[in-house]
Amino acid sequence: MPTCDLGEPAPGAAGAAGGEEPSFELAAFRFQFAARDSIYFPPGKSGNVVRGAFGTIFRQIVCLSDCHDARACEQRPTCPYARIFEPVAPPAEGPSGLHDWPRPFVFRAAHLDGQTIEPGRGFHFDVHLFDLKDPAIVYFVLAFSQLATEGIGPRRGRATLRQVDQLDAQGRPAACVHNGITFLMTELLPPIKLELGNLSEAASKVQVRFTTPTELKHGQLLATRPEFEALFGRIRDRLSTLRALYGAGPLPIDFKALGERAALVKLSRIQLEFSEAERRSARTGERHPLGGFVGEVEYEGELGEFLPYLRAARWIGVGRQTVWGKGVVEFKVLG
Repeated sequence: MPTCDLGEPAPGAAGAAGGEEPSFELAAFRFQFAARDSIYFPPGKSGNVVRGAFGTIFRQIVCLSDCHDARACEQRPTCPYARIFEPVAPPAEGPSGLHDWPRPFVFRAAHLDGQTIEPGRGFHFDVHLFDLKDPAIVYFVLAFSQLATEGIGPRRGRATLRQVDQLDAQGRPAACVHNGITFLMTELLPPIKLELGNLSEAASKVQVRFTTPTELKHGQLLATRPEFEALFGRIRDRLSTLRALYGAGPLPIDFKALGERAALVKLSRIQLEFSEAERRSARTGERHPLGGFVGEVEYEGELGEFLPYLRAARWIGVGRQTVWGKGVVEFKVLG
C-alpha cells in the first residue's frame, strides 16, 4: 500500500486520449476507512448503501438549499451533482433514444455484504470513474470525508476516511491521492487503458463467473439464460455508450459483424442461482429489485476476439444497476 506523505494540496486531472484502435479508459480508486461506530452492511446491499450515502452527502455539499429536483433545477447545466449523479441527456445529444445517461462511475463493495464492521476496524470499497474529461474524484473524497459526521448504512455508523489510493490495471494501489486530511497529488496517474482490438489471444472454451447479481436484457426482455450473444452485446454497448458520453467517442468497431460472430458462440454449461434483494428509494419511497443471477457458465466457440470485452466487464459491469456493483464478470480460459 502506498504511504501518504504531505505534499501539494490541489488534486489534478487525468486526460482521456482518443484513437482509431478500439479502447476504453477509466480511473479507479480505493477509499479506506476506520469505523468509529458499528457499521452494518446488509446482505446484497453494500453497493447500494455506499451509493446512497454518496448521493445524499454529495447533494448536501454542492446543491442550493432550495433545490428540490435536480432535473428541473435552473442551475443544472453547471451543477456537478446533476452531471455526475443524475445525468440526463440534453435535447439532441447523446446516443439515440437514451434519455437517462448511465452514471460515469460504479462502486465495488460486494465484499462488505452482510458484514458488521466494529469500531476501530478498517474497511474499504473501490470507485471506478469513466469521465476523464473532468474527473470527479474530488467530489467523492469530499462526500466520503463527511461519513465521520453523517454516518453510513441503516444504523448510520460513523467512519473516518483514512486514505484514498489510485489503482493500477491489476487493481492494486499505485499512488496515494489523499491522506485523510489533504490531497497530495497535483496530477493523477495516467488512466487505465483497456485495449479492445487485441486479436492475438486465442480461446475455444471460456468459463465466465457472475460474481455479483446480474440482469441482462435481450431485445426488450430480461434474459433467463446468459447466451453469449446477449452478454457480449450488453458489454459492447455499455462500453461504447460510456465512451461516447464521457470519453473519446463511440467505439470504432463493426457492431453488426461482431454481433453475428458472438451469436455463433454456444452456451455449453450453466450453473446459476438467482439472488433476491430489493432497495427502497429514500427520495421517492419506491422499492426496486436488486436481484439477478450469480454463478458460472461456460462458452465454446471462437472466443479470442471477445476476451478483451470480458476483461473490461470487470471494470464497468454489465446489465442493469451497475452503478452499485451489479453485473461484475470474471473469466478464465479453459481451452
